[in-house]
Amino acid sequence: MIPPQQLLVLSLVLLAIGMTGVLLRRNVIIILMSIELILNAANINFVAFSRFNGGGLDGQMFAIFVIILAAAEAAVALAIVLNVFQLFHSVEPGGVDRLRD
Repeated sequence: MIPPQQLLVLSLVLLAIGMTGVLLRRNVIIILMSIELILNAANINFVAFSRFNGGGLDGQMFAIFVIILAAAEAAVALAIVLNVFQLFHSVEPGGVDRLRD
């Protein structure tokens, strides 16, 4: 059985990598992948706390719900990114400011 400290450290590492990707990268695809890493860190926390807090299925249910929402978010975001790429020939977030005009 894995100790909860190791699971929390793994979750913290995934959260740090995801936050670094969101804050430092200028490519929308990389930002979306970083958001997925952040959501996976939350899923690990849900399952770890559920496992070591009585063994119920609450954490697993929350994790499955987050996975479903992440899949829907990824599908909508990738559709938007593809449309933006067709219009502007770039996937940089700063290159889409012409939409305000």
